[in-house]
Amino acid sequence: MDIPRIFNVAESAHRIHNPFTPEKLATLGAALRLEPGTRVLDLGSGSGEMLCTWARDYGIGGTGIDMSQLFTEQAKRRAEELGVADRVGFIHGDAAGYVADEKVGVAACVGATWIGGGVAGAIELLAKSLCTGGIILIGEPYWRQLPPTEEVAKGCRAGSISDFLMLPGLLASFGTLGYDVVEMVLADQDSWDRYEAAKWLTMRRWLEANPGDDFAKEVRAELTSAPERYAAYAREYLGWGVFALMAR
Repeated sequence: MDIPRIFNVAESAHRIHNPFTPEKLATLGAALRLEPGTRVLDLGSGSGEMLCTWARDYGIGGTGIDMSQLFTEQAKRRAEELGVADRVGFIHGDAAGYVADEKVGVAACVGATWIGGGVAGAIELLAKSLCTGGIILIGEPYWRQLPPTEEVAKGCRAGSISDFLMLPGLLASFGTLGYDVVEMVLADQDSWDRYEAAKWLTMRRWLEANPGDDFAKEVRAELTSAPERYAAYAREYLGWGVFALMAR
């Protein structure tokens, strides 16, 4: 079980596998007013930066589940590095369908709502692990401006324009599902740059270290096309944010 190899290569040096900087991740933790001892479940936890830094800064505990074996091992090392391995744990596995043994105060799916078949399904799944009065965190793209053509949407790595909503529509959709939006922290172009552009140096270094690898052709193609594609499409059209929800 693993994610597509291109992500393990391109994002192998990332600590945060979304267009968030460490500062924005810290802002989100502060915005949630986390109490020491709060349990957090993170489905699609990547390299564990959210759980590990929040355990260090706010005294939370919790569990992360991710399909990437590489990222899960990185998360475990990060917990050791920050001295929080006794409070947070990481499981290499499929987060789809995962329900915590004990109810948690925060249930998160930050950038991986596909595990529930979309936003509604991810919220439904997270709710099964949430204690009464708890907070659900959803990380999801939205259109900063509506793409003028389907080709532009595909340049943003969307299947079609209909894959994402404009920000007001996304916020309204949470209400339709029976949730209040109680906080949000949004990516900006700088945090998008740090997420996307950092991949390029990682891929170049990988190519230099693995010139004979069968996968090199695919990595080379991605490195060649990614900067221009990102600047033309995602940087201008695609937004991303984390939204805190509470059931009405």
